[in-house]
Amino acid sequence: MEEKNYQLDLLKAQNAQLSKSEHIYRIVCESSDYGYIYQCLGGEDVLTFGSFESMFGLTLHRTRDFDELLEKFHEDDRKAIRETLIPEENSREFATCECRSANGHIWYRIVTRIERSEDGVFADKDKIITFMNITREKAQHSDLLYMAYYDTTTGIYNRNYFVSLLTEFIARADVDKCRVSLLMIDIDDFKKINDVQGIIIGDELLQQFGFWLKGKMVKDRIICSHINNDIFCVAIYDASGQYSVDNFYNDLKKRFSEPFVMSTGQEIAITASVGVAEYPDAGGSALDIINCADIVVYNCKKMGKNILQYFEAPILDDFLKNVDIENKLKEAAFNNNFMMYYQPQYVAKTRRLRGVEALIRWKDDSGKMIPPSVFIPIAEKNGLIDHIGHFVVEESIKQYKKWSEFYNMQFKISINISALQYKKDDFVDSIMTIIDKNGVDPSDVELEITESILIDDFDSVTAKLTRLRNFGVGISLDDFGTGYSSLSYLKKFPIDTLKVDKSFIDTVLDDASTRIITESILNMSHAMGFETIAEGVENERQYSYLTSAGCDVIQGFYLGKPLPSEKIDELLSYMK
Repeated sequence: MEEKNYQLDLLKAQNAQLSKSEHIYRIVCESSDYGYIYQCLGGEDVLTFGSFESMFGLTLHRTRDFDELLEKFHEDDRKAIRETLIPEENSREFATCECRSANGHIWYRIVTRIERSEDGVFADKDKIITFMNITREKAQHSDLLYMAYYDTTTGIYNRNYFVSLLTEFIARADVDKCRVSLLMIDIDDFKKINDVQGIIIGDELLQQFGFWLKGKMVKDRIICSHINNDIFCVAIYDASGQYSVDNFYNDLKKRFSEPFVMSTGQEIAITASVGVAEYPDAGGSALDIINCADIVVYNCKKMGKNILQYFEAPILDDFLKNVDIENKLKEAAFNNNFMMYYQPQYVAKTRRLRGVEALIRWKDDSGKMIPPSVFIPIAEKNGLIDHIGHFVVEESIKQYKKWSEFYNMQFKISINISALQYKKDDFVDSIMTIIDKNGVDPSDVELEITESILIDDFDSVTAKLTRLRNFGVGISLDDFGTGYSSLSYLKKFPIDTLKVDKSFIDTVLDDASTRIITESILNMSHAMGFETIAEGVENERQYSYLTSAGCDVIQGFYLGKPLPSEKIDELLSYMK
């Protein structure tokens, strides 16, 4: 009797434990986002639990009700769903599929699992079908997929996918024995648009242009990409007939003939420099073609922008020469392997030394002299100009200090300053520090600037130069008459000296119009209290005419070529 009571108590305890476990499992299932169907394989009865009813709005009782369940899914997916719900029970223990709701807005993953018994035979009642809502997962995957292929700013292909498609174009072209043309489109002066209008307007402009390019794409024939910032690429397979480069470029010019209208109502007109490189002439790979087109665009910018140019071997040669110069220039800047030359300036009427203009010179490691007109633009482009400019200022003032002390003479040391140097916040302090450190009278130092720096930021540049002028430094406006000459600039700008550009001096004796302009500049300068310098004076006739016309200072080969410091020593020694 006691044994029976013990067994009964044990059975009750086990049942209680099972009830508790069942309760726990049910709570877990009901609180999850999954829906479940349980089926005993030995019969047709099924049981639903979890979130199944809230997912589909129905309760199933038998497997024949699966037809009602299938109506909840997209008709294109129903065959796969049926195979997942009722797998071949003797062949597999796991089946899954992904499917859409009837309206296509919701994604589900369905997993059917049938457990085997210990002897490997399917159990009598262990079939569980799980339903998972994977809409968010699909959306995230779709976003990742989009980012893998498309540019988020413009909606056209991104750089990586474009390169992949261009590679496929090239492989097809090998088979079809045809060409692939690549157009690199670089929007002119886009940085100014961003700076003046703001990056939001800039991005909207890129979006609108990208949308226009998207409309030009033709499957398997024309593909477009936003490569970077203001640069786009278009690849045309077998560019001929209506798909020719000329036709595309004409459409581009037609679009650019009208402004882009921003959401603010603002109208922005743009142009573009377009470089064209073709396979197989320009290279054997997608990256080769893109690089060559990039080189051509760079050349277009140098030629004045808003043009189309095809890749040619000489363009590549020039580019490679520039790359070689740039690499050598970096090493030269690191080691300060430059020389300073100085060109004398003379008072016109007395031929007395007025001062010297400091001019940088560079001889590369092969002994070849590289003109400043070649390496200075490269230095401005790659950022070396700050280092080189600092070297010029420091060396020139240091050398002037030696001359003024040794020969007990005072004259002007005139130094050219790059427009990029003026943009540095510490530019003025740097100049003042070098002058003070060397104990030079600021009035003996003259900084030469070009008119171009006035355009970018007139107020900021004026404030900086006013500080220097108040410190005692003289300001000379170089190349006057060749850029953005304006009487309003002259009236507001803190300058002491105005240099007449060599282009006027070259033709002043032979061209009446040039004479009128030159004399007008000289008269106007004197009326405004400016000193005048004529640069590029190469013969006696020019010298005599300019002196009689009232020019104050003469600079040029006629009275003195640029000389190394030791030759200036000889000149000063002779004058002493």
